[in-house]
Formats: sequence, C-alpha cells, structure tokens
Amino acid sequence: PDLTGHEKFGLGNIKYNISRIHVTAVELPSASISLLPGSGIKLVIGNASLTIDMNWNIRTWMFKDSGRGTVHISKVFVTAIFSTPLDNTSPTSISLTSCRTTSGDVDIKLNGKT
Repeated sequence: PDLTGHEKFGLGNIKYNISRIHVTAVELPSASISLLPGSGIKLVIGNASLTIDMNWNIRTWMFKDSGRGTVHISKVFVTAIFSTPLDNTSPTSISLTSCRTTSGDVDIKLNGKT
C-alpha cells in the first residue's frame, strides 16, 4: 500500500506520499527451520537483504519535489517462534508467538523528478 502523511518540521508541515512500492530483490543466504518439541516451530533467518523501489513526492509551503527511490536493507536477522495446537480436535493452525528482527544497514537513494 501507499504511504501518505505529514510531519511538522521547522517552520511548517511536510506532506509526503510514497507510492508504487515494489520489492525487487530478497536474499536469504542463511535460513533454518527447527521443531520445538511440545511447542511449535522456530524459524531463523540470518544476514538477509531486501531491495525496494518506489515513487516519492513531498510538498511544503516553499517547494515541492518528486522522483524515484531505492531502499536497500541488509544484515537483517529474524528469529520467529510459531506455536501449533497439540490436540487433534481442532483444525490445524499456526500462530506467531514471538518475533525478533534486527537490521544492520539501510541505504536510501532518492532521484528527483520522475
């Protein structure tokens, strides 16, 4: 979905819109799934990266600008625990019990005028 909003900055408001958000690359060089006896499943993803392309525009009382942008997030680590019911009476379901995510580097490149 598009991101639209405004922020107070200095002497005025900045209105922004980020649209046409597309994930263009995902790398998962280290991923593992293990069973946790009696409780569920553990997913560990290490040193992942993600690249996103988008359009952006901003408007203030003084100026407006727009363009294309790329965000590259790297050194992403995720640990997630999923629980599963142990009885056979209910339909199979999985719920997220805990999730921890960290990222190391974020590189943002904005190009003006689409």
